[in-house]
Parts: sequence; structure tokens; C-alpha cells
Amino acid sequence: MNLEEDVLQLLEDVGLKAGQVVLDFGCGSGTYTVPAARIVGDKGKVYALDKDSKVLNELMQKAGSAELNNVERIKTHGELEIELADGSVDVALLFDVLHSYYFCRVEDRRKLLDEVYRVCKAEALVLVYPKHMELTARDEIQKAKFHLKAEYSGTLVHDDRDLQKGQVLIFMKG
Repeated sequence: MNLEEDVLQLLEDVGLKAGQVVLDFGCGSGTYTVPAARIVGDKGKVYALDKDSKVLNELMQKAGSAELNNVERIKTHGELEIELADGSVDVALLFDVLHSYYFCRVEDRRKLLDEVYRVCKAEALVLVYPKHMELTARDEIQKAKFHLKAEYSGTLVHDDRDLQKGQVLIFMKG
């Protein structure tokens, strides 16, 4: 298997489906964005949000080469507001972004989770790969009004190249 096939399998296993609207927060160069776009298909959409213009450009080239017209880039400057309408997202991916390296203050992580809550539809899934915050992420997310639905243990891709055993926490709004 290649990395993209591994990611496709993971995303299908944790609940991504055709037609959904996905927010990939801190998408980087698209390790999870491109496979998510394949899964949600033409009737779905993936918002790729990142503060790094270079990686967003790389991602959009990948999506274009793969003829994926359902990826929309959202450039941020590190602010904690997500430029999407209230209740517009079925699934939010927070893979290796919700930790003290990017958001060193608990208040900043809480503000981010409040924004994710705002943009998520009722009963939306929030998928979290809590790399570097395995001990505290669950509690912080539950305090932000999400409830833990399930846990997925398996092979994850880290930094666009490394396969690692890890856990995805599957939360639900509501």
C-alpha cells in the first residue's frame, strides 16, 4: 500500500462519506485533504485551511493534477477565526494541530475548539489525532461540548511521509 491508500482507508474507517463537507484544519500539503476529497467526491467539498502559503500552493497543485475540483483553500494568518458559515461542516479534521506547539495557551486551544464547534453542523464529527497532547486533548475537547463517540487505533501518516501507530479520537457535536 502507498501512503494515500493508507489515509483513504483510515478516513473511511473513521466515518468520511461521499457528499460530506470537510474542514481540514492545519492541512499542510494535503496528506489528509486529497484522500478526503476523493472520498467526498463531486457532491462534497474539502476546505483546506493553513497559514503556510507554500504548502497550500503545493496542495492545490496536487488537487489540480488529480482533477479534484472539490478542494477550496483557506489561507489564514494564524488567527483563531475560521472563515466559514455557522453549521456548514460535516467533519472537521484536527490532525496533529491541537497541541501546545501551535497553540501554547489553553485559552487559544479553547477558542479554536469554539470555532470548530461553531462551523460544525449538529452531529458533525470532529476527528482528532492528538499527537503531542495524548494526555490532555480528550479532556479539553469534551470541555468544548463535544462528546467522545469512538476511538480508532491504527496506522497514521505524520509529516506527509512517516507511518506511525496512533489513535484518532472521534468526537461528535451535540
